[in-house]
Amino acid sequence: MADRWNQERRDEEDEEEEEEELTEGYYKAQKDALIFAIQVSDSMLAPPPESEDKKANKDSAALTALKCAYQVMQQRIISNPRDMISIILFGTKKTKVPDIGLQDSHCYLLTDLEVPAAEDVKALRGLVEEGEDAEEILAPSEQPADMVILLRLVLHLFQTRAPNFGSRRLFIITDNDDPCAGIKKNPSWDPAVGAKDIHDHGCTIELFPITQGESKFDTSKFYDDIIYRDPTLDEENTGKIAPAKSGDGLNLLQSLISNINSRQTPKRAYFSNMPFEIGPGLTISVKGYNILQKQAPARSCYIWLEGEKPQVAVGETARLAEDSARTVENYEVKKAYKFGSEYVYFADEEQKSIKQFGGACIRIIGFKDRALLKFWASIKKSIYIFPTEDSYVGSTRVFTALWQKLLKSKKVGIAWHIARKNANPQLVAIIPSRASSDEKSGTQYMPAGLWLYPIPFVDDVRDGPEIGKVIRTTDALTDRMNKVVQQLQLPGGIYNPSKYPNPALQWHYKILQALALEDVVPDQPEDATVPKYRAIHKRCGGYIQEWSRVADDVVGQIQQDQKIKRELERDNEEDDPRPTKKSRSTAAKDRGANEDGLSNAELRKRYDAGTLTKLTVAELRGTMNSRGLDTKGLKKDLVDRLEQWVEENV
Repeated sequence: MADRWNQERRDEEDEEEEEEELTEGYYKAQKDALIFAIQVSDSMLAPPPESEDKKANKDSAALTALKCAYQVMQQRIISNPRDMISIILFGTKKTKVPDIGLQDSHCYLLTDLEVPAAEDVKALRGLVEEGEDAEEILAPSEQPADMVILLRLVLHLFQTRAPNFGSRRLFIITDNDDPCAGIKKNPSWDPAVGAKDIHDHGCTIELFPITQGESKFDTSKFYDDIIYRDPTLDEENTGKIAPAKSGDGLNLLQSLISNINSRQTPKRAYFSNMPFEIGPGLTISVKGYNILQKQAPARSCYIWLEGEKPQVAVGETARLAEDSARTVENYEVKKAYKFGSEYVYFADEEQKSIKQFGGACIRIIGFKDRALLKFWASIKKSIYIFPTEDSYVGSTRVFTALWQKLLKSKKVGIAWHIARKNANPQLVAIIPSRASSDEKSGTQYMPAGLWLYPIPFVDDVRDGPEIGKVIRTTDALTDRMNKVVQQLQLPGGIYNPSKYPNPALQWHYKILQALALEDVVPDQPEDATVPKYRAIHKRCGGYIQEWSRVADDVVGQIQQDQKIKRELERDNEEDDPRPTKKSRSTAAKDRGANEDGLSNAELRKRYDAGTLTKLTVAELRGTMNSRGLDTKGLKKDLVDRLEQWVEENV
């Protein structure tokens, strides 16, 4: 009974830990619905001008945009498997749209707005890589595309396919800055009205312009009237759009993918509208964000492979009685704790009340100098917090004042933090930070604000391991190693983690993709973290060999000095007069009165002869005690400890 109860208890704890991890991962990012609207026209289908640059783009702008959508679809299947993606070609000769009264709209719904399936990815790959049905699908219409029809189709897809998604966005890829030129304006058929309808339904329109040759893309002609921008999200570059240039030695595909990835859906807050109690009667509200998240293969379902066709397995859980194999219902199960030989039962409400430490909050209980916060005090990843005006008006002003005061005074706040309902309380240090970014690329590495830095309770602090004797290097070795390190610097001296993906994780998804798309399974993974040995040898191979020669000379000199030191000690021991021979009783008495043990020279002789094991436990402990060594353990442990000390010090 006890073993079965312990096993059930462990299973319940494992389930609680899994729920905790799923809850945290749920806040990583919100679901996103993307629609790629790619224009098909003579200019978009025209090949780029010839260039001698090997990295120049060779495909037309329309085909490059389709390849971009194809790669983004592959990325989202792995990183955000619940996102929906659709591709619409507008300005096509052939029409393929849902039956909503948009016949002869010259819009072709290449993939519907849904979670991409393997068949959708195969069809899109056949179009962009093998050119299947390209002449039929990518045939431009004689008349220009009607943007009103496109916007109506997009709004219909968002409303019917993704009505409750937190992020719904339309990506327009075109090289025409005035698609309504030459078309009579109709007040009831105005693109600005259709764009406002999309905006009112919580959808966003993003523009990715493409320039051909020396032409420029003027957004003021049309797109400034249909694109709504939030100035709070981009205060520095409000309304600024960087067009991608086709040809001219620039890679249009990489430019489009980079721009799209930079406009990914914002992270969902780890917690929202949390009370931040700065003092008695002074409360504001903040949001918290998980900046770091561990990447790991995520299994969304189980697949049954025993049938003719793989199917998603539907799991069912049932408890069976051990004696009769009868199904045990949930109301028959009781939770209990074992106290001695008795079981103390608790109802669900009682067990929840035991774990309840109050509601979610951040409560400051004091302030400390920042210098008192040690590096080793970090026990978990930090959480970035930012003010919100949803619950308390004026939170931003109070939050800013606290941030400035902590920076000016070089202080940190110590707070009591409960992340969410039924979560365990923890102590956190509130640390202010300044914004840091790369001046060349403009990439921001750390935003300005406050960070919750989990710290351990006093009972959790333990003494660290003892540090042995530190061997310092010489100045000559240090100078030569500096040359090696300088030659191994990354370009610009900056590490870009996006260039070094997790090789094991990428290999896992590569295998899944090959199995799902019925491709050839690759033999060897691509690992960008493998050092470039040839480049390293070319840049600093000579410096490394020079350092190695100097290191050998230094080690030889140290060994020679130690040898001379031992010889001098032996000579001194031989010059000393030998003590008179004592009787056994007198020697035993002296050993009992003074247990300083053997001298260093005698220890070295015994070590070289391998006779330290012949010492008694009392002699070993006396010798080790006089040298401050630990005397606990068996005789074998004592001998090993003493031999190590002799190697390092004698």
